[in-house]
Amino acid sequence: MRASGSWPKYYDSLRTFSPARFSAIPGWEPISVDPDSYPERDAVAAYLEGFARSLDVDIRTNTRVADIVRSKHGFLVRTSAGEDFDASAVVAASGSFSNPRRPALPGQDSFTGEILHVVDYSRPDAFAGQRVVVVGGGNSAVQVGHELAQIATVTLATNNPINFVDQRPDGRDLHHLLVAGFDQLPPEWFIPFMAGPLTIDIGNYRAAFEAAVLDRRQVFAALDGDHVIWSNGSRERVDTVLLATGYRPNLGYLATLGAVDERGNPKHKGGISTTHPGLAYVGLEFQRTFASNTLRGVDSDARFIAPALRAYADRLHVAFR
Repeated sequence: MRASGSWPKYYDSLRTFSPARFSAIPGWEPISVDPDSYPERDAVAAYLEGFARSLDVDIRTNTRVADIVRSKHGFLVRTSAGEDFDASAVVAASGSFSNPRRPALPGQDSFTGEILHVVDYSRPDAFAGQRVVVVGGGNSAVQVGHELAQIATVTLATNNPINFVDQRPDGRDLHHLLVAGFDQLPPEWFIPFMAGPLTIDIGNYRAAFEAAVLDRRQVFAALDGDHVIWSNGSRERVDTVLLATGYRPNLGYLATLGAVDERGNPKHKGGISTTHPGLAYVGLEFQRTFASNTLRGVDSDARFIAPALRAYADRLHVAFR
């Protein structure tokens, strides 16, 4: 395993949705010589790996945390290999890529085709000539659906219409506007007004739907054998159902501690645990802002939680002197 997060495991064609100028780590080298380019998956992975090497920290890859409990030192972190670490403070930054959301589909046990999640998808080759239904209408659903539509017959099944926003309105990437304003708003300001995810159109996605290269339908009513039953009652044979239904925080190691609710979601405010002083989070969706679980948003969140953790660790050390 590499010190580059989940990036090496994403599908081959993935590029950042924000320009390199907004995806770089503040205070470190640029991610690309062209600040307006959209770095590819492997370039981002290599960039993060290089940054990790520049840090004066002990990074343990291939080390899975199994459990975290309270201790007189703050926390005891236990790994699946049987190692224990004392910690004054803990930052849970394990993301959600390894915990894909796979909603139960009516009739899925009878389905004779394949049901996959986009986490299982790397490239389109294996789907050539297939009838594919992609469930979801966010960025990954549209990008993967468009890629598959070049060699397969593809429908996106969504509960709501797809909300396209142009990537470069007036020739300038929309992130210039987001970073200047929208990114600064707390989630409670904008989430009530969002009718589903916003999907970035890089210039050909909306056109693909208009040209019937792709189509969008209401989510099907059920699966039955090798067919889907659409909401209007019609039946159609399908080879693969591909779920682009997102991810959930992968925080099972905090269950014993009692820091997560019954669905595995962390109890926090702005990334700082509301149940356990000294515990904080980085990389949660809408943690503090619209950009919290993105490359451009994580620095701001890290700077927000750091003082609280430092203050707690200082108090703890004073208590044990």
